[in-house]
Amino acid sequence: MQSIISARNLDLVFQTADGPVHALNDVNLEIGKGEFVSFIGPSGCGKTTFLRVIADLEKPTGGTITVNGMTPEKAREARAYGYVFQAAALYPWRTIEKNIALPLEIMGISKAEQAERIRRTLALVNLTGFEKKFPWQLSGGMQQRASIARALAFDADLLLMDEPFGALDEIVRDHLNEQLLELWARTNKTICFVTHSIPEAVYLSTKIVVMSPRPGRVTDIIESTLPKERPLDIRETPEFLAIAARVREGLRAGHSYED
Repeated sequence: MQSIISARNLDLVFQTADGPVHALNDVNLEIGKGEFVSFIGPSGCGKTTFLRVIADLEKPTGGTITVNGMTPEKAREARAYGYVFQAAALYPWRTIEKNIALPLEIMGISKAEQAERIRRTLALVNLTGFEKKFPWQLSGGMQQRASIARALAFDADLLLMDEPFGALDEIVRDHLNEQLLELWARTNKTICFVTHSIPEAVYLSTKIVVMSPRPGRVTDIIESTLPKERPLDIRETPEFLAIAARVREGLRAGHSYED
């Protein structure tokens, strides 16, 4: 399998007024093309920091990391990834189609090509017909889908998602989990997904990376044995529950959420 992300002995230390903060420690990880990899661990364990290192939003202080065989900086310049934040981060004065068009405008893509990409990505996230709406006219779940469409618009093979459904209620979250799996199956993107939810991580992923409290270390890497087709009721199966139990044990081994 082609490696999309390769981290070797990765360290990141933030220098603060109160002294150094060791955010990541000796992280070693390989992510292959087309994988759906979830990162789970307690707050402050470095999940989002690792995503930000991939995206060249943070610079490691030790070790190496490559994205599509390039440095994160080169990958950013090549627009090798789309990034979906915890909040939808849509401009309220722009319509949905104009929000999705923003990175395409910056890239200098023609109006005709912009229109085609907007049409295609809105269809992918089931928002066809909402092009002229403003973000405040959409529900929270629809806003996040628009944010995903924007990240997909420049057609990068890698999608970085930082807890995009964390603020949504459980029913909406379940629905978007199903839609995200369908989207992944249709596009064959490589997805890196940060979550605090064990059921969400197990339901979505081909691989689950369990991280310890700061300094963030990888304490377990769990390869999912679930089939690619996953109805929601798969969460009641013994196989699903066994994987969830292993994730829970991995979190406990590296200290629990309550510590």
